[in-house]
Amino acid sequence: MGQARYGEISKAGQDDKLVSYGFFLATHTNYWRLKYSDAFLDPNNTELRDIQSIVPVYTAGFSLGFLVTFRLHDQANILFTPKVGFYEFRTDVNTFSVSQPGNGENNFLRNTETYVNEATMVEFPLLFKYKAQRFNNTRMFFTGGGSYMFRTKEQEEADIEDIATLGRDVTVDLGLGFDFYFKYFKFSPEVRFSHGLLNMYRAEATNPAFRDAISEMRRKSITLYLHFQ
Repeated sequence: MGQARYGEISKAGQDDKLVSYGFFLATHTNYWRLKYSDAFLDPNNTELRDIQSIVPVYTAGFSLGFLVTFRLHDQANILFTPKVGFYEFRTDVNTFSVSQPGNGENNFLRNTETYVNEATMVEFPLLFKYKAQRFNNTRMFFTGGGSYMFRTKEQEEADIEDIATLGRDVTVDLGLGFDFYFKYFKFSPEVRFSHGLLNMYRAEATNPAFRDAISEMRRKSITLYLHFQ
């Protein structure tokens, strides 16, 4: 009677196996969490007075990878999800310029220059997954863990960019999602929040026009994962 009312319970997803595999596609939006330097915040500093603000901009990207699941319990798994991510970080630098009309009075104009950092990252997230009790062919889950990542671009090539950054980072990740069990596979959408722990800013290789205005840059991202098992 339960099956007639709620439908057949799917056995897809390999939940009973000690080790199971899958793949995923993901899209993300990311930006730099920027901290101004003390020199920029000093009202007596005249060297940086032409800079109004430096504003990181949310920028989209995507990634893809494999999913390896280690079963600890019906409601607990360890996930290893190596992936390749394609990132673009945009930063707007707003500066003042002075125009002098015919009457001799100075007018301040604001100019905006957008600087772009592109990077292909190889990432190795390791996560703990806690799953709620299954209700028919659906269950909610939470994930938490961390990731180590490195950039495929050499540091010498990255230093050519106006805003230079380092190529390695460690992140803390938290997510939530749902497992949907279909006849032949399990589909698991997830939203995951990632916070970089390392200061990625490389001041010595950054454009000298504004490099002293920045103290720290750390990555932040929000990612939508589509897992298939």
